[in-house]
Amino acid sequence: MSLIASPKELEKAARHLAEVDGILAPIIAERGLCTIAPNKNYYQELVDSIISQQLSVHAARAIEGRFRNFFGGHFPTAKEILTTNVETLRGLGFSRAKGAYVLDLAQHIVDGKVKFDHLDALSNEAIIKELVAVKGIGEWTVHMFLMFCMGRLDVLPVGDLGIRNGVRKLYNFKDVPTPQQVTEIAQKYNWQPYESVASWYIWQSLDNTPAL
Repeated sequence: MSLIASPKELEKAARHLAEVDGILAPIIAERGLCTIAPNKNYYQELVDSIISQQLSVHAARAIEGRFRNFFGGHFPTAKEILTTNVETLRGLGFSRAKGAYVLDLAQHIVDGKVKFDHLDALSNEAIIKELVAVKGIGEWTVHMFLMFCMGRLDVLPVGDLGIRNGVRKLYNFKDVPTPQQVTEIAQKYNWQPYESVASWYIWQSLDNTPAL
């Protein structure tokens, strides 16, 4: 079972990574403990992740504010979302694609194809398989969900460009490393079972931790 972020585990992670990876050690000393913390707002986090794709934090928050206001100031349930349509959501600032994605997620939830009450018992791989069946949710989005919402500490987001750029800079790659090369660095420097935390420190080295 995956380790879950807690102050005690994050302290253990920092000690482990500082001991096994001399390249991360000074970043850990400078930045302090990782701030990943789990929450249980799984449904809202996924909707927000769709809204925020390829947008600035400010723009995403503005759209979410209009979205909430449309539903009387609260975050709507899946059934409430399904009372709208793409054109209504476009009027709130969604792109046509994102409106369709949010509606598809809501339909999956209402149909029982996506259930949140059992995710904690699933492996990372099983969660990825279940969630990528929803339009607009890809592996990167699920990796961010696993790390920053579920607080899982053993996730390596190999497709994240920030991680790949950070690995190139820190570990002296001439070009941006491939996902496989990122995996090999994690194995070489013994990041497991704290790959999420190692990734967080790599983002910190670039000052661009995902704002989720």
